[in-house]
Amino acid sequence: MESKIPSRAWLRAEVLIVLALSLGQSAVYSLLALAQALAAGPLSGQSTALNSSLRENAWLDLLYQLLSITFTLAPVALVVLLLTLTAGSLRQALQDLGMDFARSLRDLLHGVLLTAAIGVPGLAIYYLGRLLGATVEVIPATLDTHWWTLPVLVLHAVKNAVLEEVIMVGYLFPRLEKLGWSARRIIVVSAVVRGAYHTYQGVGPGLANLVMGLVFGEWYRRTRRTMPLVIVHTLLDVFAFVGYALLQDVIST
Repeated sequence: MESKIPSRAWLRAEVLIVLALSLGQSAVYSLLALAQALAAGPLSGQSTALNSSLRENAWLDLLYQLLSITFTLAPVALVVLLLTLTAGSLRQALQDLGMDFARSLRDLLHGVLLTAAIGVPGLAIYYLGRLLGATVEVIPATLDTHWWTLPVLVLHAVKNAVLEEVIMVGYLFPRLEKLGWSARRIIVVSAVVRGAYHTYQGVGPGLANLVMGLVFGEWYRRTRRTMPLVIVHTLLDVFAFVGYALLQDVIST
């Protein structure tokens, strides 16, 4: 496949459409949710639930969970397609994304180390936000207990990681570079959008994710690897989702 170099006007439109179909849309709705929560009263007395059951029937719930995961990842397929058209081949597009498996062991090691470095401060910011009344109570998993609950929670964690890191880092950075943006500007804008689409959880998580976005952006600038960031994000969400679900089971018994 012959690579194609899109015009600047095309790139601007492409980036805006991709964000409008995915995390840019989430950022707008999240900011509106924060405004509504602030108007409703103190954030400390409110809560938000993640990964909720979608249907009462267990099999229908499983089907809807899997469909939700699949359709949420559609924008990722879109950006991979767009990058493939630019790069000339799928293999080259994945290499440009930093999502190939050429450095699997190194990516895994870096991912684990970054998880340890980011996870503890992130929890500290969340609990500080709760203490200050700037963060709602976040309930990571409210799925009914079935044989498939834990695997589906893991899939949700992978889905979140792939969606956010591929689009906000692996796709957005090289596209904005082609528009002449500086690395610092890209890192800041990406981090601000990341923080914005987490503000439905309150001010604290929004700021925590903004900081995480700055760290991830600088990591990508230095390494051009997205895979370690996907690993970090997956591990953090697995610990939160599955850990909470298991803890709830222990408490209920």
